[in-house]
Amino acid sequence: MEKRLIPIKLDNYQPLRELVFEALRDAIIKGVLKPGERLMEVQLAEELGVSRTPVREAIRKLELDDLVVMIPRKGAYVSGISLKDIADVFEIRAAMESLAAGLAAERITDEELEELERILVKKAEIIEANDLDRLVEIDIRFHEGLYQASRNAKLVQIINNLSEQIHRFRSTSLASPGRMKEALEEHRKIVEAISERNITLAQSLAQEHIENAENRMLEAMRKSGMVETISQEDGK
Repeated sequence: MEKRLIPIKLDNYQPLRELVFEALRDAIIKGVLKPGERLMEVQLAEELGVSRTPVREAIRKLELDDLVVMIPRKGAYVSGISLKDIADVFEIRAAMESLAAGLAAERITDEELEELERILVKKAEIIEANDLDRLVEIDIRFHEGLYQASRNAKLVQIINNLSEQIHRFRSTSLASPGRMKEALEEHRKIVEAISERNITLAQSLAQEHIENAENRMLEAMRKSGMVETISQEDGK
């Protein structure tokens, strides 16, 4: 069977179990390990160049993050992405992004505003280079900056609880043809509204941005056949 995972490199001080967890999490988020795919400990351990123990520990942790589902008498599978999952996450995210943008329009500092502007410039450069991995990273930075500027710690905490699911969806949405540049223009409009302290417009644009991301993601997933559901009922 073709190897898809890169062997673990012990080039930092992180525990091995954390390195294995991050490798498997990234593979799921990027679609290397696909929805509904069974996770075989022996195979994964061989590909990563580790023993089965850290792989087993990583799978348990991934289950807690809802990226893996354990089916009785069958084993561990990459959790499916149902239309209901997508709708639920984006519904929450649209409300949170709108709130964050409105609060940022009230509370953002000049330094934070300048940082958002810098991120937009960097994002444009990355889009020209067509580097999806770096684009996802800079997109995360933009939204984190928006939330920090809201000055609402509870809001940041709530969105962080959904971070893994959001990251998984973000990669698929941004990979949709033309979405990179669309998202950049939407971000520019949001920053402009925030800089003008236009609370209502910032809220409206932020909500529209998330709704557009959801629509693009659904379109891409339907075309690729990625919308699957793996549930506990499958093990009955």
